[in-house]
Amino acid sequence: MRCFCENKETFDLKVEGDVDTDPIWCNQCGCNFDIEEVPISDDLKEELMRWALIYGEWIDWSKDTLRSNGIEMENQHNKLGLQLTEKVKKEIGTKYKVRLTPSSSARMYAGLDF
Repeated sequence: MRCFCENKETFDLKVEGDVDTDPIWCNQCGCNFDIEEVPISDDLKEELMRWALIYGEWIDWSKDTLRSNGIEMENQHNKLGLQLTEKVKKEIGTKYKVRLTPSSSARMYAGLDF
């Protein structure tokens, strides 16, 4: 997939949630890929986008504070992210290296170590 790396292409991907982004990134240059460009099934694309849309639900954005069960919510988000990453690995094949970058924002808000 085309990215901003020196050779303009990557085979090193990461699955990562963030606010208002698609969940597949170049693990080297940080390019955020349009989910439609990723060579996986439409069903998996839909699962990934549903997962991405709930990123940050553990934060009360209006108060910029962690919700009372925020750590648990983030842990669940990361657990689902790991499951989806495994699905991506199976579908995308051995041409690509794929890993999950788990969220740590709840721990940051709570002042805990990552």
